[in-house]
Amino acid sequence: MPERFDYWGIPDIWGSPDILVYSIMFLAAIILLIRFYRKASLWWRLGRSEARWDQLHIRLGRLIKYAIIQTKVLRERYPGIMHIGLAWGFFVFYLGTALATIDSHFFKFLEGDIYLLYKLILDLFTVLFFVGAGMAAYRRYIERPRRLTFDRGFTISLVLIVVIVFTGLLIESTRLAIEKPEWAWWTPAGWILAQLWIATGASETALNGWHIGLWLFHLLLIAFTLITLPVGTLVHTLTGPINAFFSELKRPIGQLASIPEGENGDLLYARSLKELTWKQLLDGDACTECGRCQEACPAFASGTPLNPKELILNLREAMHRDGPGIIQGNGRSTELVGEWITEEVLWSCTTCGACVRECPVLIEHVDTIVDMRRYLVIEGQVDAELQDALANLGRYGNSFGKSPRARARWSRRIKPKLKDARNEPVDYLWFVGDYASFSSTLTEITKKTAQIFVKAGLDFGIMYEAENHSGNDARRVGEEGLFEMMVEKNTEVLNECQFERIVTTDPHTYNTLKNEYPQSENGNRKVYHYSELLNELIKSGQLELVNKLDYKVTYHDPCYLSRYNGIVDAPRQVIESTGCELIEMPRHGDKTFCCGAGGGRIWMEENPDITERPAEIRMREAGELSEVTTFVVACPKDVVMFQDALKTSGLEERMVVKDLIELVAEAVGEIEEDITSDEEEEEG
Repeated sequence: MPERFDYWGIPDIWGSPDILVYSIMFLAAIILLIRFYRKASLWWRLGRSEARWDQLHIRLGRLIKYAIIQTKVLRERYPGIMHIGLAWGFFVFYLGTALATIDSHFFKFLEGDIYLLYKLILDLFTVLFFVGAGMAAYRRYIERPRRLTFDRGFTISLVLIVVIVFTGLLIESTRLAIEKPEWAWWTPAGWILAQLWIATGASETALNGWHIGLWLFHLLLIAFTLITLPVGTLVHTLTGPINAFFSELKRPIGQLASIPEGENGDLLYARSLKELTWKQLLDGDACTECGRCQEACPAFASGTPLNPKELILNLREAMHRDGPGIIQGNGRSTELVGEWITEEVLWSCTTCGACVRECPVLIEHVDTIVDMRRYLVIEGQVDAELQDALANLGRYGNSFGKSPRARARWSRRIKPKLKDARNEPVDYLWFVGDYASFSSTLTEITKKTAQIFVKAGLDFGIMYEAENHSGNDARRVGEEGLFEMMVEKNTEVLNECQFERIVTTDPHTYNTLKNEYPQSENGNRKVYHYSELLNELIKSGQLELVNKLDYKVTYHDPCYLSRYNGIVDAPRQVIESTGCELIEMPRHGDKTFCCGAGGGRIWMEENPDITERPAEIRMREAGELSEVTTFVVACPKDVVMFQDALKTSGLEERMVVKDLIELVAEAVGEIEEDITSDEEEEEG
C-alpha cells in the first residue's frame, strides 16, 4: 500500500493542518453549544418540572431504536428509505471522520484489510446519501405532498449537506487521482470520479491545488453547519434524539397523567406556557415537520381546524416569541388557549393516538391537548351537548341520562337470570358499559353476547344498577374530577364483588379499567376484551362453532384496542374461526383509522366545517374492497358510528355492519332467542 497523505488529506508539502482544523472546529462547537443552550434553557426555565431521568438503560435503548436505527421512520417505505439514506449516510460520514482522528492521533488500527473495508463502507454510505438526497428533492419539489412544510430553510439545509458530502467525495477523488493506489476500487465512487480528473490531463500540482482548495471549503462548510445547527431546520437532528430519550416510560400509552399541583397545592391547568411541562415544550422544538401526524389524523382528514403538526408548531412559536420575556419577568403570560390554539382545534381531537403512534421523534400530542381541554372545562367553555352528557354522568352515572335501575333492563328475559356479582362469586365480571346497556341500537347485540357466554358455560355476572360509566371519555374530554368520581364509585363496587377476571365489550372501558384504575385495589385481576375471551373459548373447545360462514369480511380495529393496547390478533382469529374470509383494509392494526367517536366526540355537536366524517371516510375505504359484504367491528360505539355512516355513504345495498359477536352467534347456531317486547324495554 503506498504512503498515504497526511491524516487530513493534505500533501506533506503543505505542512500539518491540525492547528487550523482544531481551532476552527473548536470555535464552531463552542458557538453551537452556546446557541443550543439558549434554545434548550427555555424548556426547563419556562416549563413545569417533570421527572424523566429514570431507567437510563431503557432510555438509551429508545435513543438507539428511534434516533439511530429510526424504526418509526422506516414504517413508510419511500420517505423511510429517503431519510435513512440521508441520516445514516451523514452519520457514517461523521463517524468515519472520528475513526480517522482516533487512528491518526491516539490508536492506529486502520491498516491493511481493515483500512480497505473502512474505505469501502464510507464510499457506499456516501452513495446511499446521494440516493436519499435525490429522493428528498423529488418528493419535495416534484411530488409535493400536502403534509410537508415548504420553506426556504429546508432547501438551504439540503443543499448545504449535499455540498458537504459531495466536496468530501471530490477531496477523496483528487487524492486518488494523484496517488493512483492499487486498492482504488475499494472506493468505487471516489475512483470513478478520479478518472474524470485524470481525463482532464491536469498536472499533479494543479490537482494538489484543487485538493487543498476543496478541503478548505469543505472544512468551512462543516463549521458553518455546526454554527447554524441550533437555529436552522436541521436542529431536529439534536432535539429529535433528545425527545426520544426523554419519552414517557412510566405510564402506558393508554393512561393520562393527573392534573398537577402547584407549590401551594392548587391544581394547575394548561392555560399558558408556564403550565406545560418542560418535556411538552421540548416537543415543539423536536418536531421534524414531516406531517405524518397530520396525515394520520382523522380530525384533519374530516376538515376540522385541528392539524396536530400545526398545533405543535404553534406551541413552538409561542415559546420562542414570548418565552424569553416571561422568564425575564417583562413579558405577559401567553394565553395558549384562545390566542395560539383555538377551542375549536382542541375539541376536534378524538384522542385516537394516531399522531403519537406516527411521530418519529415520539411527540406526545394527546397529553398536551387533554391538558388544555382541562382548562376549557374548568372555565366552562364546553358545547351544550357535551355539557349535558357530563351532567348526566355526574347525576345518573351514564351519559344517556337514564335511571341506573334501567341499566340491566336488556337482561330481563335472558335465561338463566344473569348473576349479580355483588351477591355471589363469579369467575368473570362483565363490565357492560353505557352504550351496550342503554343504546337501542346495541341492546340486541348485548343480549347475544350474554347468550354466547351462557352457551359457553361461562361463570359470569354483572353489577346491575351499581355499574357506572368507566370514565374513559370523561377523562379525555378534560373532566378529571368527574373521572375520579367514576373511578371511586366503580372501585368501591368492584371491591364488593367476588370475581377472578373482568371482561368488557367496549375498548374504551377496557383501556381505562386496565390502564387507569388502581389495580392494587382490584387485586391486579386481568381485564379482558371480549375478543380475547371468545378466542380462548373457541380454541379450548368450550365454545363450539358448528356453522361455517362464507362471508367475505373486513375488520375495523378500534383505536383503543389496537393502537392503545396492541390487541390485533384475537379478533382476527375469531373471525377466521367462523369460516369468514378476512380482507384487510389498507389501514389496519395499530395503523387503523378512527371512527370519530373517541375523546368524547360522540357526545359533541358536529363541527359545521366538517367535509366528511371519519366514519364515512372509513366506510368509503371499506367500500373500495369490492368483494367485501360485511364490515366487522368490535366496539359498541363503532356499531353506532358505522351503521350511520353506511347509510350516508350509499353502501347499504351491498354491505352490512356486524359486531364480532354476531358472527360468532351465527357460527354457534341455535341460541335461546330473547322475546322481550318493545314495551318491556322502555324505561318506566
